[in-house]
Formats: sequence, structure tokens, C-alpha cells
Amino acid sequence: MDDHLNEMYEESKRLFEEGRYMEAEPLLRDILRMKPEYADVLNKLGFISFMKGDYKNAAEYFKKALEINPFYTEASLNLAITYNEMGEFERAKNVILMAAQAAKPSTAPLDRFAARKIANEHFRIGNLYMEFGMYDEAIEEYRKALKLAPDFPDVHTKMGMALRSIGRYEDAIVHFQTAKQINPRYGPAWIQLGLTYYMKGLTGLAIQEWEAALKSNPKLKEAENYLRFIRKEEEN
Repeated sequence: MDDHLNEMYEESKRLFEEGRYMEAEPLLRDILRMKPEYADVLNKLGFISFMKGDYKNAAEYFKKALEINPFYTEASLNLAITYNEMGEFERAKNVILMAAQAAKPSTAPLDRFAARKIANEHFRIGNLYMEFGMYDEAIEEYRKALKLAPDFPDVHTKMGMALRSIGRYEDAIVHFQTAKQINPRYGPAWIQLGLTYYMKGLTGLAIQEWEAALKSNPKLKEAENYLRFIRKEEEN
């Protein structure tokens, strides 16, 4: 999920959890237009429709959520409750039976969408740990995120920053290099790799990284500032 969509989702979730359903609904609809396969959004829209007494649309939302994720217990229960309200008692019973069968342990791997969604959550938690200087905990969360989504350059970069913070420079360099390979235009990886070289006393390599970063993205002010700083140091 991109940053803008993630912000929209977090805001809609906050409004929904606070019971401000009418405010959450337009945001959820916008998200659904961009991500029609988002089962949680469908479930929330179904719940809002149910609260408005629109049982027919509520049932449709819950069914779509279950088509995407048959193991979504909350959506199953919501659909069963909706069918009960509609007087569709046999349907409600069948939904509960199907939910019980789906709840049996499965060894099926996560699909790509689900894996990346969970990876984003681990990344978000890791960033919170980083903010409070809890680097070991952050590293653990980033490791979980990368296990699910190894091609996220931002997670590799943050992992490198966390490793560097506890003195594991070589391991940090590996993650910055990986981030660069995944997306050569991802500026923060170049910046942080240069910073790591500089902290190790490898000023020449640091300069190479920042010059390359600027060549790739001339608007990268951080690289420009670091280079200016080093050149002033060399003059003194």
C-alpha cells in the first residue's frame, strides 16, 4: 500500500473505531475504488450499511470480503447476523458452518497482497521502536517485514539504519546495498550508505555514494549538504 492510501486507511480506521461511521464511509469508499480487493474495507462498509438498516448492501459487502478472504471470521459472523435480520435463517446457518470449516488450520501460504499488507504493519511498528531508540525491537520487526516482502527498499534502508545504530556497520551496508539494487532511484539508501561509510572513516566511499545519489536525483538536498560539509572539512 502506498503512503497516501495507507494514510487514508489509518484515518478511516480511526474514525470507524471511534464510532464515527458516517465520516469513515466516504474515505472507505475512496479506498475501495483504488483497492477493490481490500477485504477489511469491504467488511467495514458492510457494517456501516448494516447500521443504516441497508441489509441487502451489507450482505453484498460481506460476501465480497469473504470471496477475497474465506478465512475472515468477522465478515462471516457479520454476514450471518445480516441474514438473520433479513429472515434468511438457513443462509445464516450455512455461513456459520462454512466459517467453522474455514477456521481449521491451513498450511496454505499467504497471497502476495496479504503478505505485503502484514509486512507494512511490521514496518510501521519497527519505525515506532526506532523513534524511541529501541533498536533491537525495531530490527526484529523489520526482519519480519522483510521475510514477507523482501523487495521493499524502504524496509531494507530502515533495517540498515537500526543495525548501524547498534554498531553493526557491515550488516547495515548489506541492507543499504540491497535497497539500491531493488530500486536504484531510492535516494535514502544512497544517503544512508554514504553516511555509514563516513562513520567508518571511509570518506572517499561516502563521497562516491553522495555524488552518485545527486547524479541520479539532483534534488536530493541531503546528499548536497553532506558533500558541502565534507568539502569544508577538507579545506580546514
